[in-house]
Amino acid sequence: MLAALIFAALFGLVIGSFLNVVAWRLPRGESLSHPGSHCTKCQTPIKPYDNVPVLGWLVLKGKCRACREPISPRYPLVEASTAALYVLVVAVAWDDTTRIALGIALVTLLVPVTLIDLDVRRIPNLLTGPFAVLAVLIVAALDLDRLPEHLIAGAAAFAFFFLAAVAKPGGMGFGDVKLAGVLGLYLGRAVAPGIFIGLISGVLIGGIVMARVGIKAGRKTKVPFGPFLALGGLIGFLVGDGLVDAYLDRYS
Repeated sequence: MLAALIFAALFGLVIGSFLNVVAWRLPRGESLSHPGSHCTKCQTPIKPYDNVPVLGWLVLKGKCRACREPISPRYPLVEASTAALYVLVVAVAWDDTTRIALGIALVTLLVPVTLIDLDVRRIPNLLTGPFAVLAVLIVAALDLDRLPEHLIAGAAAFAFFFLAAVAKPGGMGFGDVKLAGVLGLYLGRAVAPGIFIGLISGVLIGGIVMARVGIKAGRKTKVPFGPFLALGGLIGFLVGDGLVDAYLDRYS
């Protein structure tokens, strides 16, 4: 298991580096492969030895080697966070290959979704669409018996948020609606507590914003909901099945 966790960490660092590229380039309509990694200030290509996840940033002391402009600490933080989440997925779902595959794919989706939604208040279809298909393929290939549960959960989560978006136009973007449906495809029945946690965390942050700026100004403040859905999705993956079982045991 230790070897698997080490591999997950290293793999997560590499993928986290790529997810930084996705989060920066995808909303800007830029190619994910060309040009190679470069300083966003002076456009100088980054040398391979400077592009090592986390370590490269530390060696450079957070500055471009060419122009000495600061490099955002977000880059190593995303790399380290992705690695940590990969390790957590493998540790939690160690005896379930299907869950490991779903968890790794889910983290790979939610990291750039969170960053992009925070940056531009949008969740690209180019992320949710392919990852929805990927969830179905993973379950169908590794555990076909689970597929009906995941399809029903995806449809139910999508319908719940779709009705909410239609009932209150402008209150929720359709990117959030699609993301909720994709979470259902990955989490199955665990999407229920995941969505609940996402909603509660969003309400709490909304309350904090209103407390700081006032109710009237707070209602006009746009807070992206994707990061809260992402948080709920991760917690749902980690403990959602246990919460559902505890609820059913108590009330059945």
